[in-house]
Amino acid sequence: MRGTPKFRILIADDEQVQREMLEGFLVKQGYGVGTAGDGSQALEKFKGGAFDLVLTDYRMPGMDGVQLLKALKRLNPDVMVVVLTAYGSVETAVDAMKEGAYDYLNKPINLDELLLLIQRVEKEVGLSRENRELREQLREKFKVDFIISASRRMEEALNLVKRVAPSAATVLILGESGTGKELIARAIHYSSPRTDKPLVKVNCAALPENLLESELFGHEKGAFTGAVGRRIGRFEQADQGTIFLDEIGDLSPSLQSKLLRVLQEKEFERVGSSQTLKTDVRVIAATNRNLEEAIQKGTFREDLYYRLNVVTLSLPPLRERKEDIPPLIEHFLKKYSRENQKPVVSLSKEAKDLLMNYHYPGNIRELENIIERAVVLSRGDSITTQDLPLNLRESKVEDLMKEASGGRSLRETLEEIERLRITQALEKSHGVQTKAAEELGISERVLRYKMKKYGIGEKD
Repeated sequence: MRGTPKFRILIADDEQVQREMLEGFLVKQGYGVGTAGDGSQALEKFKGGAFDLVLTDYRMPGMDGVQLLKALKRLNPDVMVVVLTAYGSVETAVDAMKEGAYDYLNKPINLDELLLLIQRVEKEVGLSRENRELREQLREKFKVDFIISASRRMEEALNLVKRVAPSAATVLILGESGTGKELIARAIHYSSPRTDKPLVKVNCAALPENLLESELFGHEKGAFTGAVGRRIGRFEQADQGTIFLDEIGDLSPSLQSKLLRVLQEKEFERVGSSQTLKTDVRVIAATNRNLEEAIQKGTFREDLYYRLNVVTLSLPPLRERKEDIPPLIEHFLKKYSRENQKPVVSLSKEAKDLLMNYHYPGNIRELENIIERAVVLSRGDSITTQDLPLNLRESKVEDLMKEASGGRSLRETLEEIERLRITQALEKSHGVQTKAAEELGISERVLRYKMKKYGIGEKD
């Protein structure tokens, strides 16, 4: 038993016997069924109810099957329509298919054939519904408003994203590796009118020139050794949608020339073909290179730069927007605690200080990796400095030495280093002072004296 029918079919036929026969058969199969005696009545019923498939007779008084099909498509371009005809002519079928009919069946209806056709439609409708739901989830996930930021510089960049997203303008995203360039590209696409169309990503630095050309524009069978069949390139795949060209600064001069043509003329050829193909693709490019310097060196085309640089988004490195570190830490803590089923909810003060003062050469990507590692390695519900990478802990000492060379006294620097080592030892020993003193090579009495001197263990 199907229970409540999830797939609903509307039957439009002026022959009452035919309507009742089809209705009875389909209801027995577990489908929800509505009926109408002519095209106009069917159109009104369709407006008032959610139907997944319309079975319509080709010849009906007043509004015939093709006229009904056109009217239904105006209401919902995705509606599935099957035309039933007693005349079976090729012209009838061609007319219906030209107007967007899914298929047609000849009368008298073969019920087994009808059932197979409906099951095929049902599967396609299900896939289409899943795709819509997935696109909606992606749209929600990559909303600009969901990008985590508390800094003024990032807020300025996100405001620009909101303004440029609805347009068709080419966007160039600049920023160091790990600053979130791909995330911004996704936000632009899923906030644009192209959101229901493909977002295709190409890493221009990941492939050698000959393979990258085929990846971008496709190739014909036999175009080169190993081309055993036709390949559809990324620009064709992204038609009506968006293509994200990451690491655009690594393109070779010949590919820069071909990309320039796509941007200017909206056309290209597959490798090994003389056929010119048109494409309607929004281009979003990104790089961590200084393209103006590359132009001066002659490694990047100036005309391509100006084609890409319609709207520029510059993403600041994480070290220049420290305000974003706390909310990012909180987000990654929740994410990886959930994924690893661990009740990690907090950071120790010392661990938080280390994370706030680190310079993050890998930017947000590095911070995310640090938090994921810390969550996995943590032994309790709090992350300590011992759960953080060694290079992060050592960087604190390096920073202190730099501060000393810049005017801080040697005594102050040594005291800060001593305080840091005592804190690390206590965290490693989970607060057991005997073990911490042993780790430091001092007596427990000396440890207690230094803890009091530096205020370690006192409540903030």
